[in-house]
Amino acid sequence: MNIYQIKYVLEVAKSSSIREAATKLFISQPALSKSIKELEEELGILLFERTNKGITLTHEGNEFVTYAKKVFSQYEIMEDRYLSKDSDKERFSVSTQHYTFSMAAFTNVIQKNDPDAFAFSIHETKTKEVLNDVRSLRSEVGVISYSAANEKVIRKLIKEYGLEFTELMKRPAYVYVWKDHPFAGRKEISLEELSDYPFISFDQSDESNYYLTEEAMADHDFKKTVKSDDRATSMELIAKLHGYSIGSGMLAGDDAILQGLVSIKLEEEDPLTIGYIVRKESTLSIYGRDFVEELLNYKEL
Repeated sequence: MNIYQIKYVLEVAKSSSIREAATKLFISQPALSKSIKELEEELGILLFERTNKGITLTHEGNEFVTYAKKVFSQYEIMEDRYLSKDSDKERFSVSTQHYTFSMAAFTNVIQKNDPDAFAFSIHETKTKEVLNDVRSLRSEVGVISYSAANEKVIRKLIKEYGLEFTELMKRPAYVYVWKDHPFAGRKEISLEELSDYPFISFDQSDESNYYLTEEAMADHDFKKTVKSDDRATSMELIAKLHGYSIGSGMLAGDDAILQGLVSIKLEEEDPLTIGYIVRKESTLSIYGRDFVEELLNYKEL
């Protein structure tokens, strides 16, 4: 077994066919099939079920992919750190749910330190990815939140992943609507009043998305829902469809993408607990320490 075979299995698992995976990997279809077949023979298990309708993971294949993702993630981190053209530059990475204060803290770290050469990264991504990024060392610090509906699940994952969570704030739930929405002038509103408008939800694209949502009211049965995994697209949907999303109500800052939004306090009570995660007993870089220091400026804002 080698790293290329692991990469091949992961790509096939994401694709609908060997042909599609081979195209993405820039190798021939016979070569890809041969490599996976050799790996299956070496492991003594069948990774994929092949039918005339396509290719799917077997039970053993699903288990293998779980481990393979962790191994390949570590390989990519090492490759990026030691073999990339940026290996001689200062490095720092954070992962975050969709919070503008995370971006503000990140930019402040760059401006404060102003290193001569650097390769910094900020990943605005899904809940599970934030947890995995910090767990795998892809990021030093992560910013996440949980509500009453998913607190137990999030805290369980934090413990299992060897992470520590530090609470920054507990925010009541707010509705975001576009500035020309019929309810834009309201100070408070209920979900019942909004039932004729579409709820724009961030798509976690995970079988456990209900438990990993970053939004309050996760257990509410919304009559109309549109899922989006892009912030700019979500804003356009809110504006064009008179839709709404749910968040912490924090719209301060000069983020142009948020300029058309207004927030309205939600009558239903489901506060979001927002904080940051790091690996247990980790030693943060100067940039990691500065980032945490910036985050603490928002404590109980």
